[in-house]
Amino acid sequence: MPPDSIDVIRAWMLELQANIVAALEQVERAAFRRDDWRRAAGGGGISMSLENGSVLERAGVLFSHVTGSELPRSATMYRSELAGRAWEALGVSLVLHPRNPYAPTVHLNVRHFATAPKLDAPERDGTPAWWFGGGMDLTPVYGFSDDARHFHTVCRDALAPFGHELYPRFKENCDRYFFLKHRQEARGIGGIFYDDFDEGGFARAFAVTRSVGDHFLDAYLPILQRRHAIRYGERERDFQAYRRGRYVEFNLVWDRGTLFGLQSNGRTEAILLSMPPVAKWRYEWTPEPGSPEAALETDFLPARDWLE
Repeated sequence: MPPDSIDVIRAWMLELQANIVAALEQVERAAFRRDDWRRAAGGGGISMSLENGSVLERAGVLFSHVTGSELPRSATMYRSELAGRAWEALGVSLVLHPRNPYAPTVHLNVRHFATAPKLDAPERDGTPAWWFGGGMDLTPVYGFSDDARHFHTVCRDALAPFGHELYPRFKENCDRYFFLKHRQEARGIGGIFYDDFDEGGFARAFAVTRSVGDHFLDAYLPILQRRHAIRYGERERDFQAYRRGRYVEFNLVWDRGTLFGLQSNGRTEAILLSMPPVAKWRYEWTPEPGSPEAALETDFLPARDWLE
């Protein structure tokens, strides 16, 4: 890994955060709140947030650059050889919860990890000391096929310069990861997701991650702009709150990023900014067959090829 790589990654991530916030402020016609914070165990970040907007009911666009003396359990769950190592992590993570139920929730994350060898053992052969991860996924309340096709088309285009095999592979990863196992149900209509990525060396792995982050606005803004002004009523808001409950369940039960943040003594307010402002749960409720609410479960949540 080049010696100045952390500085290069940090500069790009700060630019990405600023560009996304600026674009969203144009849509919202309101300024995001900025919080600069420091972490006692090492590092800090910038949290950009908006609450109770006319378009975005809650939005968080977060940058963090943190360090630690020992990786938490959530980061070594599938990489036991890394247990006990010092680490450094940089990332931009965002979740946008629109007010209008016809506008989908969206999530983006791009991140870089670097680990140091254990003091009492050499680096294991074949184990990378750094990697990238990230992706973006769409979670509609009311599904629209053209939204799904647009989002997946941009995801594919972001990865196409690096090999046509990446999109189907990262899409499958996303379908598998953003899945509520306790309900046997997808969180949304997916997108792309990857982790522990170092293929082709640092320059290529970083270029893949840059492309994913830089394509986010193209993937999401057209969808938000054509959905946020659709008329809706209490029925749609009630169903939105019910589906947001699923989002909460995934983040608190299955999401490795949430667990890593909490287990590494991250900033709890920023970590939980991904939660929707209003959510509901019902006992054994199912939508009326043939209704728009039922169509989400039958036509959109099951994994499928949106580009065929």
